[in-house]
Amino acid sequence: MTASAESLAIAAQALSAAAEKLATDPLLIDVSDKLGIADLFVIVSGANPRQVGAIVEAIEDRLDQSGVLGWRREGERQDPWVLIDCFDTVIHVMEREARVVYALERLWKDCPLIEVPFSQG
Repeated sequence: MTASAESLAIAAQALSAAAEKLATDPLLIDVSDKLGIADLFVIVSGANPRQVGAIVEAIEDRLDQSGVLGWRREGERQDPWVLIDCFDTVIHVMEREARVVYALERLWKDCPLIEVPFSQG
């Protein structure tokens, strides 16, 4: 099983919005074979709480503009880790330190990575 076209489209929108706010270390993980409730994890980093908040706000605005309905945010915009749940696409915006501590890349290392359309930092 692989990620759906809709999940990939949402991920592309999120990554584009994150890039505009200078997010770093973008990662796209296809979790569709290992996790029954999602296709993709999008992970990006921000340098500090203000940047995390700006990235989250930009992604939320882009989702709304793109007509993505029913998404939810877990965490406050200034938190070190904010999760945006778009059903089959789960977006993680993390401060660099939080990303190192929680090491999602390591936890999901058995899942394939998908080429990310932007490269910051």
